[in-house]
Amino acid sequence: MFKKQKVKRVIFTLFLLSSFPILYCQDPTILIRSVFTEALTDLTAYRNLEYLCKETKGRIVGSSQAEKAVQYTFKALKDAGADTVWLQKVPVPSWQRGIEKCSIISSLHGTEDLTIAALGLSEGTSAEGLTLNVLEVHDFEELKALGKNRVEGKIVFFNRPVDNTLINSFSGYGSAVNQRTAGASEASKLGAAAVIVRSATHFTDDFPHTGVTLYAAGVKRIPAVAVSTLDADLLSRILRDDPALKVHLVSTCRNLPDTWSYNVIGEIRGSVKPGEIITVGGHLDGWDITEGAHDDAGGCVQAIEMIRIFSKLGIRPKRTVRAVMFMNEEVSGTGGRIYAEEAAKKGESHYAALESDRGVTSPRGFGFDAKGERLEKLKSVSSWFAPYNIRDFDEGGGGSDIAPLKALGALQIGYMPDTQRYFAYHHSANDTFEQVNIRELQLGSAAIASLIYLIDLFDL
Repeated sequence: MFKKQKVKRVIFTLFLLSSFPILYCQDPTILIRSVFTEALTDLTAYRNLEYLCKETKGRIVGSSQAEKAVQYTFKALKDAGADTVWLQKVPVPSWQRGIEKCSIISSLHGTEDLTIAALGLSEGTSAEGLTLNVLEVHDFEELKALGKNRVEGKIVFFNRPVDNTLINSFSGYGSAVNQRTAGASEASKLGAAAVIVRSATHFTDDFPHTGVTLYAAGVKRIPAVAVSTLDADLLSRILRDDPALKVHLVSTCRNLPDTWSYNVIGEIRGSVKPGEIITVGGHLDGWDITEGAHDDAGGCVQAIEMIRIFSKLGIRPKRTVRAVMFMNEEVSGTGGRIYAEEAAKKGESHYAALESDRGVTSPRGFGFDAKGERLEKLKSVSSWFAPYNIRDFDEGGGGSDIAPLKALGALQIGYMPDTQRYFAYHHSANDTFEQVNIRELQLGSAAIASLIYLIDLFDL
């Protein structure tokens, strides 16, 4: 079986290379091996990740830490060998976390402290906070069934867990995350004073997982916090025993005027079709309570590493290849939109775009937003990745930062690592540099660089 696959791969390679100039007639098997060797024997990506995690921790949009990350990655792209590096101005919101305290007050169980984190863009409480009764619900239908008379003036506790039966961890996350993004708005419509939301994670631990919450137009903005899964279970148990308990909540976060930040862009100019662009990127911003190693300093570092590997090995792509550190993915997505808007204004031709924003655990493959003949051609490159145990090449792919490029014709590609551990870290203080395995980071960097090389080489 292996011999048949090898013969097919050789025939396919010879067929494709017959249409290329001598410049590109290098056996992809040899070059890809060189890419993996370079990635696996160099520490630059790991050191870049360490700096972003330890020196720009808490790089939420609008913060000094985010700006420090901008300046660092600007230099890192230059050092990596990019032909050109520049900053692209992006409007961003500004929100600051304040004092956070939460405790159960029960006549049966006494006082129990809860571990919380305010949700991004949430309204804050006063310094004195709120002391109110609590209603536990699991979805918006249950909330609406209670009606305004029961909800008004209370704290709504959304306690729907992630569906652990779903093998795709992102599907599991999707089964619960709407209570974080829209729970405050839905509860406010019925007069709730605040919301507490179970953290959207598969794991039972004491890390609250933050994230943005959004309010519908005309709806009163009320305080919204995430509670750790351990403490969500605790609150639920005590509520069953003592429905009359109260919760004291203090969260003095505040929304500030919008400000400016930057996308960071570095490119290697194409040698044959410089007007056609392939973008590879991650988002540079993170949440203020975390180092943001997996989400998404690692994705940014992998994009920089692609530039470094191409430069080090002398790979001159036919098309212009860009590494982009997008700003403000976490809150309102302006970095991706501005990048696409500026591209449209300049009349740029975007051939493909790849996003790495699912963590930097062991690489499994790539998803492609394509169908028919093009999808089959893209899937055919899997044979070059088989020696590295990277085998999943399927329909899918994309990401929120590169999505606006689809309107410009860019093929959407998603980097797909093993995501079973991802939501142990996502949006929490558990997402640290120490949670990243250097070898997994390096293998992912090599896989991304190799895929971009093949897409450019074979016009896939």
